[in-house]
Amino acid sequence: MTTTHVHATKKNPRVPALDRAVAKQRAATEYDRVVTLLAELTPEQWSARTDCTEWDVRAMAGHMLGMVQMVSSIPETLRQQAQANKRTKRDGGEMIDSLTALQVEKNQHLTTDQLIEEYRRLAPKAVRFRSRAPRFIRSQTLPNDDEWWTMGYLFDVILTRDPFLHRVDICGATGAQMTATADHEGVIVDDVVREWAGRHGSDYDLELTGPAGGRWQRGQAERLTIDAFEFCRALSGRAPASGLLETQVPF
Repeated sequence: MTTTHVHATKKNPRVPALDRAVAKQRAATEYDRVVTLLAELTPEQWSARTDCTEWDVRAMAGHMLGMVQMVSSIPETLRQQAQANKRTKRDGGEMIDSLTALQVEKNQHLTTDQLIEEYRRLAPKAVRFRSRAPRFIRSQTLPNDDEWWTMGYLFDVILTRDPFLHRVDICGATGAQMTATADHEGVIVDDVVREWAGRHGSDYDLELTGPAGGRWQRGQAERLTIDAFEFCRALSGRAPASGLLETQVPF
């Protein structure tokens, strides 16, 4: 019963709802959270399998670093996009799958210490690139599955949701503690909830548990109570979903 209340077309693409200053701080904090988590992993945990079935933690971290590398400079952005386009034309499939595969391959030669240090080094550059992109770049559109996004939505929203959810993946795979505060994870989850509500367009009463949770309601509906991170896993397709949770949100 997945529905889309507002379809994001090329003429009416999806734009970020977060204030740019808030988005910048969320990006910086999220990158710091990633470095802290990766630095705490044991050698055994790096080889744990994740919900992204083709990746263990080490491969997932390679992709996460690849995303930071991609948005650290315009030349690297163009380089990765060109390589991914070439692979997609050659092998078929989805552009995003080609891109992430290339990122994993690009960083597979690094030791885990080198990977962490490179992530730490490039994170501030990625934050600057994302937050300072001029309007003409932020307003450019790109297709994703059956809808269109602005580059601003990619910079402010997706590129923070992606490492956030991968932290959830890594903690689930390794048993590591997931950091959760209302002023960071809670802001990300709130943005996810509001987008989800706009996509399904139905009445709902949602209670998310945990430090990143809260309660959201529109109209009259039976209350749905679920852990905040399990909610995100369901909306991303990582966990079984029914009812309104079948309405997916991109991460």
